[in-house]
Amino acid sequence: MIEENPVRAVVFDLDGTLLDSLPLVLRAFTHALAPFGGRPTLEMFATLGGPPEKIFPSLIADAADVPAALRRLAEFHREHGHQIVPYAGAMAVLVALRARGLRLAIWTGRDRATAEELLGTHGMAAFMDTVVCGDDLHSHKPDPAGLNEILRRLGVAASETIYVGDADVDVLGGTAARVDTILIRNARVPEPGVAALARCSAATPDDAFDWLVRRTAR
Repeated sequence: MIEENPVRAVVFDLDGTLLDSLPLVLRAFTHALAPFGGRPTLEMFATLGGPPEKIFPSLIADAADVPAALRRLAEFHREHGHQIVPYAGAMAVLVALRARGLRLAIWTGRDRATAEELLGTHGMAAFMDTVVCGDDLHSHKPDPAGLNEILRRLGVAASETIYVGDADVDVLGGTAARVDTILIRNARVPEPGVAALARCSAATPDDAFDWLVRRTAR
């Protein structure tokens, strides 16, 4: 039997992992892009790892329309952002992991302004030792730079860390950083080659939270 390394840190993605936000994000993107011909899908988010200002230029034919689309997105978020809520079990797993002395962090493609707003609103900010957002670095998922920066800040090794995310770019980024990654499927069928790279595959966030509690019990 192979002895697994003790876990000292858990890093979470945000949307689709701790927060039940993807349906609203899709509505927000649809609203923002509607006048400019862009047609987002939920499947699209599995392969996009950055904030809107980095994503929109690839979805809008005329780059001059990007600022207007971003304004529409911000307006939609201000009006409807209160509809984003944590998944059942999300707060409980943060409490449990923190009680075991684990370091906790967020690696998200979401921009810092809305990420901090959501983490603060839902009481998650106090649990996080550090947060890296999509607009903090020049690169974004699946480039592992953000996750490597978190490891540096926390002072933990990749072999002592678990990353939890719901997108293909999460698995690719975690693997590139040599961090065991839990893939949350959320009723999505991931690319087989990507799914094979994950440490384990969970049907729902709650299943992933249960796995984390068991894995860190020792």
